[in-house]
Amino acid sequence: MCELLAMSANVPTDIVFSFTGLVERGGVTGPHTDGWGITFYDGPGNRTFRDCQPSCRSEVASLIKEYPIKSKAVISHIRQANRGRVSLENTHPFCRELWGRYWTFAHNGQLSNYTDKLKPKRFHPVGKTDSELAFCYLMDRLAQRFPEKPKDMRQAFRFMANEATELGKLGVFNMLLTDGRYLLAVCSNNLCWITRKAPFGEAKLIDTDMVIDFTSETNETDIVSVIATRPLTHNEQWHTMATGEWQLFKDGLPVAASRPR
Repeated sequence: MCELLAMSANVPTDIVFSFTGLVERGGVTGPHTDGWGITFYDGPGNRTFRDCQPSCRSEVASLIKEYPIKSKAVISHIRQANRGRVSLENTHPFCRELWGRYWTFAHNGQLSNYTDKLKPKRFHPVGKTDSELAFCYLMDRLAQRFPEKPKDMRQAFRFMANEATELGKLGVFNMLLTDGRYLLAVCSNNLCWITRKAPFGEAKLIDTDMVIDFTSETNETDIVSVIATRPLTHNEQWHTMATGEWQLFKDGLPVAASRPR
């Protein structure tokens, strides 16, 4: 299956360290060689880079590793195709507009017996993946539930978390979703997260020989949460999410959650 990576921060922060670890899983330490993508938010706008090449040998991925784009919300994905051919239109993350905001989505897993159940009307997929179809369905449901933007956006994300949990009944549905302010992570079987804040320390990547001392890279007020399919470092304590659990982040901190009993 695919692997996911996301970041929520209270100040514009680069994700070079974590992305460098993820890239290795796209053909070196993992089998996810069917493309990759990453979306960075800059205020209400965003920039997305996608490539059908394995991330481990993608020139675009090399650019991202060398070019520290700073953002408060990031979603990334490396693909191991199971629905839809290897092509740019089938490469995550996917993006749609609602209420004057860009919404970005990535999915890890596979759904079954879904074509008769997922029939979006307002939002339509460009590619042929179950992931993009599910995203369009979720955005349809959100627009139907809230014809106008809710005053409290947490209501919208709680609704999406519950809808994603229902989709999990059709298969494996690990999901990342952001509007550039809030970041939602929904776990079907494999997701974990870590929040880094003062006092900062040293971190060592699992997938490549890279070490960073965050003390020299951060300020005392910085807060950064990283979400990944599997831990990216081996000397830090990652929180493993349970099946059906979701976490909502804003400005680097968990702000809402639901854990199955």
